[in-house]
Amino acid sequence: MDAPDNRPAAAEPTFGSKLASAFAMFRNRKSIAGLAILGFFVLVAVFADVLAPYSPTAVDNSARFQPPSAEHWLGTTHIGEDVLSQVIHGTRGVIVVGFLAALMATLIAVVIGVIAGYVRGWRSESLSALTNVFLVIPGLPLIIIVASMFDDPPLAVIAAVLGITGWAWGARVLRAQTMSLRNRDFIQAARANGEPLRRIITVEMLPNLMALIAASFVGTVTAAILALTTLSYIGVIPVTTYNWGTILNWASAQGAFRQNQWWWYLPPGLCIAAIGVALSLINFGIDEYVNPRLRSAGERARAMKKKGMNVNDTVTVVRPASAQPETRPAHASVPASATVPASASASASEENP
Repeated sequence: MDAPDNRPAAAEPTFGSKLASAFAMFRNRKSIAGLAILGFFVLVAVFADVLAPYSPTAVDNSARFQPPSAEHWLGTTHIGEDVLSQVIHGTRGVIVVGFLAALMATLIAVVIGVIAGYVRGWRSESLSALTNVFLVIPGLPLIIIVASMFDDPPLAVIAAVLGITGWAWGARVLRAQTMSLRNRDFIQAARANGEPLRRIITVEMLPNLMALIAASFVGTVTAAILALTTLSYIGVIPVTTYNWGTILNWASAQGAFRQNQWWWYLPPGLCIAAIGVALSLINFGIDEYVNPRLRSAGERARAMKKKGMNVNDTVTVVRPASAQPETRPAHASVPASATVPASASASASEENP
């Protein structure tokens, strides 16, 4: 009679543990570096009123086109405005519009994409058709129309337009991944147990989609920031809305590029590049977490670096399965362990005449 199995049963993973494992994508070096840079800009946006040495609209007629100095660290504009104060206050507009647009677009993408991927029939096809319609809606003409309706359009309105026109790509990706997940064993088991649809989606599916949702959010933040600064630079959005694009617009209009007044246009340009690098690093970290091949390659490289080995010096030789076994030349010496005693060969010949 077999003894009873007294081993404790494996604990079922909770929603918190699933969520913690889903956010493990932010634990690699690339994501940490990107989050650190992005966090710096967020802090600047939050404490802009405290960090800015002057008001962004304060005019000093005695310090026009002044290069960087002790009083004005990033110089002044054509009417004596402090460039550093304008860059700091412009950070708030960039962060607010980028995150609001990404949050709105991601929420719409999750709701429509997950539902369209889980349900079947005409409901799924209708949501898919709606997604395809928004894929071809151009955002630029819509923003121009909305901006013309306001003398000074609020940041929330600009973010809403960018969010409404930017959710379709994320919804399409989430729909495809949800269609792959709905036939998995754990989803089938939850459905067989009579779990409600809301719990299946929120507890079983969303933690497994968190990496794609995060990648969609980061990508939308990048697109929204680039769209805002570009539209501000070309003059579509009124220059009264402070952001890095309007600073570049003012610098271009006053001839800062021609007169090589680099302190006016270089700082906002570097800020746009820095926040783009930060968001790209976060996306690279998410890709490394989602793609098992990239993740294993990164772990292998880190392990070799800890052992003091140079990754570039190692070469992995892959032979095809049909490769012939290695043959030895006739004069090659045979290892002692491979020699056969004479008695053994004689007995073998007697058994097999």
